[in-house]
Amino acid sequence: MTNNNLNKGKLIVFSAPSGSGKTTIVRHLLKQEKLNLEFSISATSREKRGEEIDAKDYYFLTASEFKSKIKNDEFLEWEEVYRDNFYGTLKTEVERIWAKGKHVIFDIDVSGGLRIKRKYPKETLAIFVKPPSIDELKIRLKKRKTESADKINMRIAKASAELATAPLFDVIIENDNLEKALTEAESLVGNFVEEKQ
Repeated sequence: MTNNNLNKGKLIVFSAPSGSGKTTIVRHLLKQEKLNLEFSISATSREKRGEEIDAKDYYFLTASEFKSKIKNDEFLEWEEVYRDNFYGTLKTEVERIWAKGKHVIFDIDVSGGLRIKRKYPKETLAIFVKPPSIDELKIRLKKRKTESADKINMRIAKASAELATAPLFDVIIENDNLEKALTEAESLVGNFVEEKQ
């Protein structure tokens, strides 16, 4: 990070296969004022979808803007998902949240989550949200009715690879019961943000 005088907060990373319920858990934690969390908005080079708003849903950049920020080392982590389709976390986003005296919470893919953990091992709590099973994941993704069968199959194949990375995270929360998963997440994050570094 650029400013060493910055009062460093903590970094809370949530990663999981699509359909595991991580976004639901992250939204719940953001509502818990005592945790003092703020959501990290990712940057992307993809087009806006529907009602998305710049600097609220994502920081929308062109592919060339994204590449020049990569060159200037402005990202904490980034990934090219498809050709010229980038996603990443700007260092300035983390600095912005830390400057407010808050902790940063991420809803991020597995590889991005692990990169953040590697860069900030002490400040980061990396949590993997695990679905009860691949079959249950398939049911959840079908229930959403937002994607084609091909897209669901792609997500399931990716999920198997992502599940293999679970042991690399600090904690695994199995989301077979949402209430239980929310309580567990709240307690884990609460304990972590109270720890002195």
